[in-house]
Order: sequence, then C-alpha cells, then structure tokens
Amino acid sequence: MLGVVIEISSLVFGYFGAAIILYGGIVAAARTVIIEIRKGSESDYHDIRRVFTHRIIFGLDFLIAGDILKSIIAPTKDDIILLGAIVGIRTVLGYFLGKEISEFDEKK
Repeated sequence: MLGVVIEISSLVFGYFGAAIILYGGIVAAARTVIIEIRKGSESDYHDIRRVFTHRIIFGLDFLIAGDILKSIIAPTKDDIILLGAIVGIRTVLGYFLGKEISEFDEKK
C-alpha cells in the first residue's frame, strides 16, 4: 500500500514540476510576443528571463523530489546511479540558473 502511495506521489511531483516549467515557458513566450509588439525595452526581456528562470528552478525542485520518491521503491544499484546522475545534473542546472538570477538582481 505504501509503495503505491509513494509511486503515485512520485508521478504527481514529476507532473507538477513539468507543469510549472511548461507554464513558465508559455508565459515567457506570450510576454515576449507582447513586448515585441509594443517595442519594449531590454529590461523587459531581463524581467521575463528572471521570472522564467525562477519557474524552471521551482519545477526542477519538484522533479528532483519525484525522482527521490521513485528511488524509495525497491531501488537497484542502477536506479541509484541513474538517480544520482539525474539529481546531479538538475542540481548543477539549478545552481547556474540561480547564479543567473543573482546576476539579474545585482543589475537592478
């Protein structure tokens, strides 16, 4: 029973993380089109990138949580190695995206 709950929770976290990233991409694309039509400034684009980057990092957090939950259910050595690689890649990506956000905030 607990295995089923963990498996469903893992899927929910994964889908939620993907939905956050997808939503962020759609909003960023729509705002970019609006800025292009209105001939917005460069700071408008920086704001779009900053918000989109926040959403990517937030979505990655949920994806990592889903992967960790997945590894709880009868993990094999290969599953642990794969999880380590995925979490490592996502963590490095999150770090550099966070660093980019810090640079945006410093410019303001």
